[in-house]
Amino acid sequence: MSDAGETAAGIPAANGNRTENGDKKTTRHSEVGHKTLLRSDALFQYILETSVYPREPAALRELREMTALHPWNLMTTSADEGQFLMLLMKLINAKNTLELGVYTGYSLLSTALAIPDDGKIIAIDIHRKNFELGLPFIKKAGVHHKIDFREGQALPILEDLIRDEKNLNFFDFVFVDADKDNYLNYHERLLKLVKVGGLIGYDNTLWNGSVVMPDDTPSPKYIKFYKPFVIELNKFLAADPRIEISMIPIGDGLTLCRRIQ
Repeated sequence: MSDAGETAAGIPAANGNRTENGDKKTTRHSEVGHKTLLRSDALFQYILETSVYPREPAALRELREMTALHPWNLMTTSADEGQFLMLLMKLINAKNTLELGVYTGYSLLSTALAIPDDGKIIAIDIHRKNFELGLPFIKKAGVHHKIDFREGQALPILEDLIRDEKNLNFFDFVFVDADKDNYLNYHERLLKLVKVGGLIGYDNTLWNGSVVMPDDTPSPKYIKFYKPFVIELNKFLAADPRIEISMIPIGDGLTLCRRIQ
């Protein structure tokens, strides 16, 4: 839940649950970067400790630990989703990618580590200062040269990319983790930029499980605000004949869209 075109207003830092006597009780679900739709902390812990953390590159681990101290830390990509993105990039032989919403760069570094040395990522976010927090870790990993960071609102930057014909039908993969109320606007532009057979990944499409909860369910303000936009996006993607889709219950929900026309 990063911010190519949004601020973090109304997005609180992650806090632990409380015990019956009011003491703070931290669980895997409440720890930073541990986004999951699984109902079992123990099962998610098993996935992290068995499959994810033993293979997490040192620079990614250090970036994740640094981000945990940031006040907007729940915006980070979960470690299991980062691992999935790395594998996905290799499976589709991605070389040229685009990322909307960077925050401190966990997903960005995951992608940069997976694409070839001459690969390129155009990374868009309205807050360069957050990207710069993660930049030392990206440099440590030796992949800084792959990243073209562009600060600003995503829609104008996408329009600029579209005006340059060399960018049309060019990108192998796009990762969107930005302002949910603009996802549909991004979609129409991204279909011009991603190649036929290429993928667009929309993050947070299950939106903390709120997409199936009654509207009067108690939840943070930002969950309530963006919920209708996420539901509208999901309905639209399911009916869009230009793509094939799969909604994956990893992290906070990730919908992969393969452009077919």
